[in-house]
Amino acid sequence: MSEPANSVPMSGRQPAESFGATFTSTMSARRTLWSDAFARLRRNHGAMLGAAGLLLLILVALLASVLAPYDPIEMVPRDRLQSPNPQHWLGTDIFGRDILTRLMYGAQISLLVGVISVTISILIGVNLGLIAGYYGGLLDTLTMRLIDVMLAFPGILLALAIVAVLGPGLFNVMIAVGVAAVPTYARVVRGAVLSVRQNAYVDAALVVGCKNARILFRHVLPNVLAPIIVIATLRVGGAIISGAALSFLGMGAQPPTPEWGAMLTEGRNYMRVAWWITTFPGLAIMVTVLSMNLLGDGLRDALDPRLRV
Repeated sequence: MSEPANSVPMSGRQPAESFGATFTSTMSARRTLWSDAFARLRRNHGAMLGAAGLLLLILVALLASVLAPYDPIEMVPRDRLQSPNPQHWLGTDIFGRDILTRLMYGAQISLLVGVISVTISILIGVNLGLIAGYYGGLLDTLTMRLIDVMLAFPGILLALAIVAVLGPGLFNVMIAVGVAAVPTYARVVRGAVLSVRQNAYVDAALVVGCKNARILFRHVLPNVLAPIIVIATLRVGGAIISGAALSFLGMGAQPPTPEWGAMLTEGRNYMRVAWWITTFPGLAIMVTVLSMNLLGDGLRDALDPRLRV
């Protein structure tokens, strides 16, 4: 008995159904990976503490103009070197400026330095790592030798050299700190790409005629995002410290900018008679970096596939 004319053979539906099932299972696995990572992150008390501290810092930075009780750069000579009191909760500096107000505005600058520096590092380092790891050969060799030369210098010394060439200033500090951290991203991304490019889906993309740029940014990059996120979170704290160190040396933010490193410089000659001028900016740097490190450690544990059950 012959089949009806309008019937469709089962074999004709199997490829579409198989592709749909594979696509659905892949997306489900991806959602499970990120949802599982987020669930483990929420169970990490240290990471949650760091996230809370970071959120508080961001709120203070955004609302500094509303919360700050005084002008951050207005000098009031009659109030100079006052210890913490009901009018000035954290005291005043050598020019009579309120320390609490300057700390609030300094949070804006420190977060800006950290975020922009890390963004510069990611834009340069990730692209270098992707290209070197994917193409290999002479390009990989030349890129890695350049990275080795940069790694031969301590990060703060390399940043100091760059600022010396560009000149002192807050924006130049962001560039210097960002460039100094490029080797970290380039080496990590290159190693991840060397592993990812051996997978079957990369070969399949090549077979169907995808261009290298599409393969890099649509298939390879999404699979190396986890280490980039972790390193970026940890490096924000390091960038804040480096920026404060350069400002402390007089190469970064210039007076009267309320930057934490510059505030340390202003108070270092008065540590015996006015300990609060340096103590509170130092504590602000410590709490900020500690919050970033706690969150970064939690992200590292949450995104590590070896910890999944």
